[in-house]
Amino acid sequence: QVQLHESGPGLVKPSQTLSLTCTISGASIDGNDYYWSWVRQPPGTGLEWIGYIRFRTMTYYSPSLAIRASISRDTSKNQYTLQLSSVTPEDTAVYYCARVTAEEYGLALRRGYWGQGTQVTVSS
Repeated sequence: QVQLHESGPGLVKPSQTLSLTCTISGASIDGNDYYWSWVRQPPGTGLEWIGYIRFRTMTYYSPSLAIRASISRDTSKNQYTLQLSSVTPEDTAVYYCARVTAEEYGLALRRGYWGQGTQVTVSS
């Protein structure tokens, strides 16, 4: 059974860096070619795909977030992380990690394996 779990601070101050970790069980991040993704859902909106890491080092980011986002992996811990710098209140959202295929990436619905989501609020 593949399970993903997000963790990190629920409150981040404006201009700081949002840091989240996705912990994987039941599968290896160093396995088949899946897209290990970060997705967020601001209040009252649909899914916004932030980016992914695949293979060992290849990353992709949404053009609107590419300057601020960074995704990395720690194979020894079977984890991958998201760092989003210079946050503003518009970054307030529920953040998810997800393992999806190429066909599932970017959809407006959940396919593949998803974490439970974690609320992150950007506020002073």
